[in-house]
Amino acid sequence: MDVLTAVLLLVHLTPVSTAKNGVSSKSRKRIMPDPVTEPPVMDPVYEALLYCNIPSVAERSMEGHAPHHFKLVSVHVFIRHGDRYPLYVIPKTKRPEIDCTLLANRKPYHPKLEAFVSHMSKGSGASFESPLHSLPLYPNHALCEMGELTQTGVVQHLQNGQLLRDIYLKKHKLLPNNWSTDQLYLETTGKSRTLQSGLALLYGFLPDFDWKKIHFRHQPSALFCSGNCYCPLRNQYLEKEQRRQYLLRLKNSQLERTYEDMARIVDVPTKQLRAANPIDSMLCHFCHNVSFPCTRNGCIDMEHFKVIKTHQIEDERERREKKLYLGYALLGAHPILNQTVTRMQRAAEGRKEEVFTLYSAHDVTLSPVLSALGLMEARFPRFAARLIFELWQDREKPSEHSVRILYNGVDVTFHTSFCQDHHKHSSKPMCPLENLVRFVKRDMFVGLGSSTSTNYYDACHREGF
Repeated sequence: MDVLTAVLLLVHLTPVSTAKNGVSSKSRKRIMPDPVTEPPVMDPVYEALLYCNIPSVAERSMEGHAPHHFKLVSVHVFIRHGDRYPLYVIPKTKRPEIDCTLLANRKPYHPKLEAFVSHMSKGSGASFESPLHSLPLYPNHALCEMGELTQTGVVQHLQNGQLLRDIYLKKHKLLPNNWSTDQLYLETTGKSRTLQSGLALLYGFLPDFDWKKIHFRHQPSALFCSGNCYCPLRNQYLEKEQRRQYLLRLKNSQLERTYEDMARIVDVPTKQLRAANPIDSMLCHFCHNVSFPCTRNGCIDMEHFKVIKTHQIEDERERREKKLYLGYALLGAHPILNQTVTRMQRAAEGRKEEVFTLYSAHDVTLSPVLSALGLMEARFPRFAARLIFELWQDREKPSEHSVRILYNGVDVTFHTSFCQDHHKHSSKPMCPLENLVRFVKRDMFVGLGSSTSTNYYDACHREGF
């Protein structure tokens, strides 16, 4: 079965009432698999299509929903960059021919695409921290460079930005028309795909923004840990987690046979093929409906793809069960969550700075944050995934503030470890800000099984496992 046939078959099998992220409109708070809208057994093709996140009609989303007497105070957005060209090449095969220039007559399209390109071409004097000022502001290579954002990736984030504009600016008036630089906080890693994704979302959110008001900060670490990156215990957890991954792979004889067959096709040692992380390139072929590569020895095909993708999904399932990754996630996500909580506390005190925060990041940024929050059933971050923290004030009790957490438009607040029992103890409709503060300042360390560590430094330097 070729990629297009698989996708068309999948489209016909998917009920039309399904939201884009696989959550039905009647169960928007669910992040658990939904038996009505999802395949009865794990389907690697279905999962891969969700991961591609191919832009289509506007999706339903739950951002900005709150009781009428609540006022939106601040919004904190974490995104994964949009669709990109592979980071790895399958040895001895031709690179997939994908054009990374932005063209109005090519799908996927967005009504703001030409205006985005025009506006980016005027941004050469923008105020970006080094080394961001040396990066291109939009993708522009006729044959994509490795890791380059594609037109699909740009459209994904123009769509994200427009959706957030409709909710947060038009409906909730989060920013005034004459907003100022200090009301935004923008940060990205030093990759062109994250800077360009951030700019695409920002353009959808604030069309034709004044370049003089935009300041992107550079984050050297994919964990966004700023000056708090040295954490020996986090690295120990990561080593144990990588060992778990390795042992699981060794147990999968079907996976090994698949790698051997692919290595035979491209005529390289199996070890070299495996080291090239072929699923990265294969996902690009799949998401862009480009045939998998062939040689005189045969073709890499959909069966190879399904075996490797199935193993990825099995790996995620075991990762949740073994919980070694959770230790890594709690320590890896703490700095960025601590920054977010601090900003929320300042906003709750009435400060007007940094009421809209955007972190343009990677799967390895969002994944630990999701796990640390206790969202164990959340899917691995797809291209252009978004995780949003909303801060609300109760107009009837102005000193009380609440938070909402949304993942790809789904309200997951009451799936988080710090708010899943909220309804048992309170009649309040929203999760109190204090719950999130207590979680980040104290309970994250308790989650590591430490009764003595009460701060990040002590937790990172705790002896032994």
